[in-house]
Amino acid sequence: MTTSKTGTGAVDPEVRRELERLRDSIDNIDAAVVHLLAERFKATQQVGRLKAVHQLPPADPAREARQIDRLRRLAENAKLDPAFAEKFLNFIIAEVIRHHERIAEDAANGQQPDD
Repeated sequence: MTTSKTGTGAVDPEVRRELERLRDSIDNIDAAVVHLLAERFKATQQVGRLKAVHQLPPADPAREARQIDRLRRLAENAKLDPAFAEKFLNFIIAEVIRHHERIAEDAANGQQPDD
């Protein structure tokens, strides 16, 4: 097998096929993740609208802590670094809270939330 650190050298065709197969799998997983996140955000938008109508706070620290604990356990069982899983969920939670704050602000200003 011949390789090059610059990527310009010849690569064994078998290695290239395996690399392409693995990358195709990664691409499929990435697409699934994007679609799952889209579905998750559709649900959290509905939560945000419900919270706005009932004047509930955008953030729910107790729920967030339970979700982080739950996700860390799931990550451990899946052999995924729990710290990474927590960072990922914290990123999502921050975005959800931002959406909920915007929805609450819109509702307070008499605007109908987007569906």
